[in-house]
Formats: sequence, C-alpha cells, structure tokens
Amino acid sequence: MVAVLGPRDEYLHILEKGLDADIHVRGNEITFTGTPQDVVAAAEVLTELITIVRTGQGLSPDTVERVLGMAETEVSAAEVLTQNILSTRGKTIRPKTLNQKRYVDAIDAHTVIFGIGPAGTGKTYLAVAKAVQALQAKQVNRIILTRPAIEAGERLGFLPGTLSDKIDPYLRPLYDALHDMIDPDSVPKLLTSGTIEVAPLAYMRGRSLNDAFIILDEAQNTSAEQMKMFLTRLGFGSKMVVTGDVTQIDLPSGSVSGLRMVEDVLDGVTDIAFCRLTSHDVVRHRLVGRIVAAYDRYEAHAPKPRTSR
Repeated sequence: MVAVLGPRDEYLHILEKGLDADIHVRGNEITFTGTPQDVVAAAEVLTELITIVRTGQGLSPDTVERVLGMAETEVSAAEVLTQNILSTRGKTIRPKTLNQKRYVDAIDAHTVIFGIGPAGTGKTYLAVAKAVQALQAKQVNRIILTRPAIEAGERLGFLPGTLSDKIDPYLRPLYDALHDMIDPDSVPKLLTSGTIEVAPLAYMRGRSLNDAFIILDEAQNTSAEQMKMFLTRLGFGSKMVVTGDVTQIDLPSGSVSGLRMVEDVLDGVTDIAFCRLTSHDVVRHRLVGRIVAAYDRYEAHAPKPRTSR
C-alpha cells in the first residue's frame, strides 16, 4: 500500500487532484465513489500503478502524474513506462510518455526517423540510447553524432581557441548523453577508434555512411541543401534519426530551414517516419513543460514577426 500511495500519502494526494472519483483508503483497501465512468477510470489508473510496482520499478511523483496523463489513451501506461531501452551504469532508460514510446517504436520500425518537438522532450537522448543499444547488439558497427555549428547569438570567429575548441560547445549535448550511457573511461577509446564519431555536419559531405547509426541533432538549423546532403549520406545497413525544434531556428533571416521543408518533400516516401513531441512530453523539470506550453499559447495569438522560415 505504501508503494502505491507513496510515503506520507504523497502519491495519494496527486491521485486526489487528478481523478474525478473520490478516493477512500482504509487499512489495505481502497474504495472509489462517483459516477460509473469516473470510478472505472480511477480503477484503471490504480491498476496501472500496481502493475508498475509489481515490475519492481517503483513509483515516483512524476510517474504517477504520467500515468494520470495517459488515463484517457488506449495504450497501457504500465506498458509505456516499463519498456526498457537500455540498462547502464545502474539505471534504466525508458520512454516516459506515449509519444516517446511511439518515437522509440518508430526508430525500431523505420530506416529514417524525424523526431520533432520542443526542448526537453528526450528527442536526442532517446535517439542516442537507441544508438548505443544498436551498437551493443552489433546491429551497427559505429555511431555517428552530428549537428550544424550554428550560433544562437554568438559568432564562432569571436570564440577563443582552435577550430576544434570552437566547435566542441556545439557538440557538448551529444557528449553529455554519451557519458550518461557509456562508462566515461570507455568514451575516449571509442572516439579514438572511430566506433563513435561526434562531428559538425560539414564533415559529413562526400561520405557514404554504411553500417552506422547516424543522428543529426538541432536539424532546424540546417539549410535545405544541408538536409538533402545529410540524408543522401545514408548507406547500407544504416539508420538515421533527425531531431530538431522548428520553434528555435537560429539561421540568418531569410534562410529556409531544412527541417521545416523536409516533411513536404518526403511526404509519402516509404520507410520514413515523422514523430512529433509536444510540451506534454517534456521530461525535464515539470516547469519546463509549462514554459514551453506558455510560449506555444503566446506565439499562437501574437502577431507573426518576419523571421526565418
């Protein structure tokens, strides 16, 4: 009972706020009262929570809120939240929302996958986890992580250091994800051997990438020409995941974002999947999701400035 309702009834308070049915707890028994529809919905949420507890995964306030968020969907919340992608360094990486599960499933089922959504929705993190999983399963021989070196308000030329020093900050999010999933001592060896390559998008030109899991991050900052160049690097036995947020484009004014354009270009092409994540899929601090949603509401009603498209 403590595992389901939480220490000091922490999870019970979340359920009381999130469910329309009234909850009554006495001893080892939970009773719901309300309309038949509300009682059934509450019972289904409780069943999902018990199922998660029985897997040994345990609950957290975030997990309880996510189960409540999936209550009206036809997919089992327990099935989503207990799907293991990668177990490493004492923790297991799993999808945390229904859209994240759909994204992960699309990566399994397709050769080229586009993950489009706001910051914090796990687009890049889950893609790197799937890449590490594929490498460990010997489905690919190497991982290639790339992103365009486009500045958000800074100029590369003004940054100190060599070209490598200037580019590294743009690739840092990819390094951070790798260090979360692979023993930090092994990362330099894998980079030196070429098993993992982290490089700016410009380094992809003229190459054919075979037997590789290739991730293009921050794809909203690619031009239409760069997007075409990247996609045509696809070789035999490879998989590509392209991630980006079309609301955070740092291209010069008047430039066309390759990510905005590509869905129209590739519409109807088989073995390509487009997965969209929203503010409901943000898995950082819960306030981040509210911030993203607030910006979405503001931009939906504000006059449209003349910006890059």
